[in-house]
Amino acid sequence: MTNPHATVKTSGSLGKRNLYRLRSLNKYKFIISMILPAIILLAIFAYIPMGGNVIAFKEYSIRNGIFGSPWADPGLKYFERLWRMPAFWNVFRNQVVISLWKLATGFPAPIIIALLLNEMRHSKLKRILQTTYTFPHFLSWIVVAGIITGFLVDQGFVNQVLLLLGGNKHRILNNGDQFRAMLYVTDLWKSAGWNSILYLATISSINPELYEAAAIDGANRWQLVRLITWPALVPLAALLLVLSAGNILSGGFDQILNLYNPTVYDKADIIDTYIYRTAIARGDNNFSFTTAVGLFKSVVNIILLLIVNYSVKFMGQEGVI
Repeated sequence: MTNPHATVKTSGSLGKRNLYRLRSLNKYKFIISMILPAIILLAIFAYIPMGGNVIAFKEYSIRNGIFGSPWADPGLKYFERLWRMPAFWNVFRNQVVISLWKLATGFPAPIIIALLLNEMRHSKLKRILQTTYTFPHFLSWIVVAGIITGFLVDQGFVNQVLLLLGGNKHRILNNGDQFRAMLYVTDLWKSAGWNSILYLATISSINPELYEAAAIDGANRWQLVRLITWPALVPLAALLLVLSAGNILSGGFDQILNLYNPTVYDKADIIDTYIYRTAIARGDNNFSFTTAVGLFKSVVNIILLLIVNYSVKFMGQEGVI
C-alpha cells in the first residue's frame, strides 16, 4: 500500500525546493537582468540562425525560401560536390597543418609573455611592454598585409638589408614553406600580446600571501612560478586549449587572403580561401553549397573539440562539456 504520509512529505519537499528557487531568482534579479540581453542576442544571432543549415540539403532559392525550396537529390549532393573538387583534400590538409602549427606556436606564447611580464619589477617598463605587445591586435590584416608585403617583396627592406650584409635575396612571399613560416610568425606577433591579458588577469587574482609564505620558506623565483603561478594558470590554459581546438578549421582566412598569391596556392590555400576564389569570387552564388562547406567545417571542429575536451578531462582538468 502507498504511504500517504510519504506522498505529502515528497510534495512538501518539492514545494520548498521550488520556493527556494524563486527566492534565489529574486535575490539575483539584478544580475539576471544584466545578462538577459546578452542571452537574448545570443539566441537571436547565434542559435536561431542554426536552423538555416538545412539549406545545405536543399536546392535553395531566394524566391522559394528555406521551407519552399525542394530537397537536393541526393541529400548529400553539395557535400559530395565539395569532397570531389580537384584541390579539396590538398586545401583541407593545408588547413589542418597551418592551424596545428599556429596552435603549437600561439598557445604557449601568451603564457610565456604573461609570466615574464609578471616577473618584471619595473612597473613603467612593464606597462610600456604590455601596450607594445597588445597594439598589433587592433590592426586589421589588410594593414598588416601591406606592411609585411612592403618589407618582404623583392625590392623590400628585408632583401635590401640582406644584400648590404653580403647575403642573397629571399622570396618569402613566393616560397611555399617560407610563406607558411611567415604566417606563423605574423599570427604570433599579432595575437600573442592580446591573448596574454587573460593569463595576466588570472595571475593578478592569486593571493599575495601565498608568495610571501613560500618566500619565507626559502623558495626562489623559479620555484614561486612553478609551484604557485603555474598551477593557477593550468585550468585557464586547459579551457583555452579546448576552445582553440574547436576552431582549427575556422581561422586564418583574413590573414591568408590578404597575403598569398598564385605561387603559394599549393602550400597556403585553405578551405575558406579556396571556396572564395573558385566559387564566390566567380559569382557562383550557390547558397546551398557554401552552407554545406560551413556545416562540414563545423562538424569537424566539434569532433576535434570533443576529442581535446575529453583528453583534458582525462588529465584531471575541467573541460567545457
